[in-house]
Amino acid sequence: MMNEQSHANDPTVRILLVGEREVGKTSMIYSLVFEEFDEEVPAKFEEITIPAEVTPVNIPTVIVDYSAQEQSEKELYEELRRASVICIVYAIDNEMTIDKISTYWLPLIHQNLGENHNVPVILVGNKSDLVEYSSIDTVLPLMNQYKEIEICVECSAKNLDNLSEIFYYAQKTVLYPVTPIYYPEERDLSDNCKIALKRIFTICDLDNDGVLNDLELNNFQTYCFDSYLLSQTLDDVKYILKSIIPDGVSENGITLSGFMFLLTFFIQRGRHELIWIVLRKFGYNNSVTLDDHYLYPSLTLPTECFVELSPKGYQFFTNLFHKYDKDNDGALSPGEIAAMFSICDEPPKWLQCDFTKIVHTNERGWITLQGFLSIWTLTGFIDLKQTLKYLSLFGYMFVSGEKSQISALHIIKDRRMDTYEKQTARNVFLCNLVGPKGAGKSCFMSRFINKQQKFANLSQRSVKKSDNLYNDYVINTITVYGQNKYLIIREIDVVNVNTLVKAPELFCDVCCMMFDQSDSSSFQVIAKTYMKNFHNTKLPVLLVASKKDLAQVKQNYPQQPEEFCLTNKLTPLHKFSAVNEIDTSESSMATAHGTLAVYEKLVTMAAYPNLNKLVHLLLVKPANSWIARNMGIIHRCLPQDRAMLQVAGIGFATLALIGVFIVRYLRSNIQHHPH
Repeated sequence: MMNEQSHANDPTVRILLVGEREVGKTSMIYSLVFEEFDEEVPAKFEEITIPAEVTPVNIPTVIVDYSAQEQSEKELYEELRRASVICIVYAIDNEMTIDKISTYWLPLIHQNLGENHNVPVILVGNKSDLVEYSSIDTVLPLMNQYKEIEICVECSAKNLDNLSEIFYYAQKTVLYPVTPIYYPEERDLSDNCKIALKRIFTICDLDNDGVLNDLELNNFQTYCFDSYLLSQTLDDVKYILKSIIPDGVSENGITLSGFMFLLTFFIQRGRHELIWIVLRKFGYNNSVTLDDHYLYPSLTLPTECFVELSPKGYQFFTNLFHKYDKDNDGALSPGEIAAMFSICDEPPKWLQCDFTKIVHTNERGWITLQGFLSIWTLTGFIDLKQTLKYLSLFGYMFVSGEKSQISALHIIKDRRMDTYEKQTARNVFLCNLVGPKGAGKSCFMSRFINKQQKFANLSQRSVKKSDNLYNDYVINTITVYGQNKYLIIREIDVVNVNTLVKAPELFCDVCCMMFDQSDSSSFQVIAKTYMKNFHNTKLPVLLVASKKDLAQVKQNYPQQPEEFCLTNKLTPLHKFSAVNEIDTSESSMATAHGTLAVYEKLVTMAAYPNLNKLVHLLLVKPANSWIARNMGIIHRCLPQDRAMLQVAGIGFATLALIGVFIVRYLRSNIQHHPH
């Protein structure tokens, strides 16, 4: 069913030969290298390196000879720690050298490497030419006592018998060790191996029906062994499996128990290298744990670059969602989520908090596809390392055919501040929501992720903080000019207006500064925070007066909010309320669109920062100016007729662009008609 390949985690195999004097260690190496036996050999053979191209497993190999006559115990201890595999050589015709295996050498190895070390050991009986019996039965019990012993073999340095096989076995024990994947005494797979193979089976089971059908089996075979299985071969395998383990085969293909049995069978037949080929293809190291290089590939980001999910990344997470949405209801139930993450060592950080307060969910609090893609977008934005990890855990390379998870990412050079650029290629933007406690920030965030639901209890959004970073965020999609953009909103409380906002909190694409228009002391917190932290920055800032459903009061600040915006050349003040319920009546549509407009405005300000200056230019000209009179009409109609403009497909930034054409037209006329 499978063809043999070589895989290695280590670039070089280092074989150390130890044992009592006169057992023939040096003679073994001499006979292997020169292909002849010499009665007179030195006490110690110098370290030799065998090039990869002349080894059966195509791996560079170093053979190290230890001599108590030539070396100290300190040097021995150092060599033990450097060894990839240790060969304990004994003389078959000398019982004392056999006894020393358990009384001296194995305890010495434990003393230096620890009781649970993972360096394989081979017992080598030399001088088989001098006896007519085998010593295997004598040393075999040691294999049951010491789990690190991989194999017992016999050879003859004099007759050149079995020498090359011994060093081949030594290489294989490093590349394909049995101990981490199989318990010989129990004749069963190790616990780690079972966990790994279950994950591999689940990844390959693309339709999530608990069975590997012919297509999925061939995908597995091609991915691991670069070969295709004939239909007759598949039928033969399934027939044999069913005769041995009836529940290993179903009507549609091979079950998990059949998959496990098949791989166990290969180990028991001495073909454990095949299991290692599979394990390493799916990222496992010699300890049968996922390797860091597999989980976190090297990624160097140029300066001024952002990382988002690429179309391939979004497609992968979309397919993953549909794979586990067993009832096709458009949402993942708690049971479906548990099944999804059952193959992971731990759930992601977003699952360890109340994600229903972070992304869009249905009325039962189950995450929708929109919310699922949003949460992975947020993860990619705030924790790229975790994104790479879970792409690996869910088998991105197998499903996509890509060599690494990097193709699931889109690296974008952001040049928004370039005066020649009118927009950015980015699709994900961060908005810092800054304001005092009680200003309505939590309701603002809740409304954003539940805009298609009833909002009777918006004020009950939990603001309890914890060590989980996700609790500070919400994320959802907003359509701007026919393009879907992701807006991430991060809540930042202003506790003391005299304290500078921390640098990480200043890093964002747009800032929304919110105050309570019904609280006379609320605006001064925002005004002072703006002047201290944002006044001299190029960051787009939008001031929002919340709770517009309540009576507006005069603010205890020298300037009122509208005047403050004009003076500081800010986008006009936006008023917001989150307590109005959305219904289908005509009278409520304007309220609904008016509520959602603030999020669209924030995304537009982030994606098109140049428009912010243009809007201010058009709205702050003297009152008797032609531009001010005409654009003032547009400005005045925005709060009242926002719904109508949205239905017509004319956004706020579009109106600003119209203003640009007006300015250009006027300039042209002034140049040609000075009077």
